[in-house]
Amino acid sequence: MTEKMKKHILMVAGTLCTAAFMLTSCGGGKGNGQAALVSNFKTTKAEKTDVTIMTKASATIRGRQDIDVYPQVGGTLQRLCVTEGQKVKKGQTLFIIDQVPFQAALNTAEAALKAAEAQEATATLNYESRKKLRDQEVVSDFDLQTTYNTLLTAKASVAQATAQVVNARNSLSYTVVKSPADGVVGTLPYRQGALVSSAMPQPLTTVSDNNEMFVYFSINEAQLLKMIRDSGSLEKAIEEMPEVTLQLVDGSEYELKGRVESASGVVDRSTGSVQLRAVFSNPNHVLHSGSSGNILIPVEYKNVITIPASAAVQTQDKFRVCTVDAQGAAHIQLVSIMPQSMGNMFIVSEGLTEGTEIVADGASMVKEGQIVKSVN
Repeated sequence: MTEKMKKHILMVAGTLCTAAFMLTSCGGGKGNGQAALVSNFKTTKAEKTDVTIMTKASATIRGRQDIDVYPQVGGTLQRLCVTEGQKVKKGQTLFIIDQVPFQAALNTAEAALKAAEAQEATATLNYESRKKLRDQEVVSDFDLQTTYNTLLTAKASVAQATAQVVNARNSLSYTVVKSPADGVVGTLPYRQGALVSSAMPQPLTTVSDNNEMFVYFSINEAQLLKMIRDSGSLEKAIEEMPEVTLQLVDGSEYELKGRVESASGVVDRSTGSVQLRAVFSNPNHVLHSGSSGNILIPVEYKNVITIPASAAVQTQDKFRVCTVDAQGAAHIQLVSIMPQSMGNMFIVSEGLTEGTEIVADGASMVKEGQIVKSVN
């Protein structure tokens, strides 16, 4: 081995010894000769506060009245008096069905009534005449009674003919199909010339009263029980519920708030949920019956511990945070997180006390016992 190679080997060995000495002297070891790892992390303290969380539930929108309009008589649809989406008033004409056969039936009934009335008049004259003759003992009691029975039969015929006239007149009036309520006309599946009847599967149209809209949504049975326990009764719980927000299908929020006014008294066996109904005013007719969306319900939580969502690391169904003790050492701590959240904040129900310092961001990179230096 040459002199030059020996000098190079000695130089490398000296450098390694110096590095090892520096690591040992600066590491702040724990007694086992290993250095503690020091890293910079943003930390925060767990604090108790009052928070309001918006819970979301799928919803369907219906008009206060969605009335299917069916014809009460059958016939050819002769005229459509409205268009789809048109606002109508109660009693306004929507459709006209062929009136000719019903007008003819009314004329026939009225003629039959006049004939019956004439027969009644004749029977009345006969009875009055026979009654005078009986007083003179010209006719027997049998003849008088027979004449009286004929009069009763004539009166019955008049009553029957009158009922037929009323029925025919009603049938004729039913050929003019009118709106049962104020609202907006839905789709018009039948056109002029179509044969319609009261037994057809699809209505002529649907009139929706959409000045106020009903929005239906569901909560689970556990939420319902909590509401009842907190308020004392379902009725009081409904009264105490805050105003709710309607999120439309495009993600925007409807400008007016709604109020919950009723809850179903039956739990759906298949879903374990209870249906609630909220009412929203719809002055500009932005909401339409049949639409869908989400109901946002504000829920208040008082004096609860909150942490940043970035401070919690989820492993399967468990959450853990990294607490930092007075010496700066990190410790892994399992916590229970409430299912409700505020997006960037979690509510801790168990496993953490107020004032505990935790790693606010990057907790997944911290190991047990690691020295954490707090930075803003």
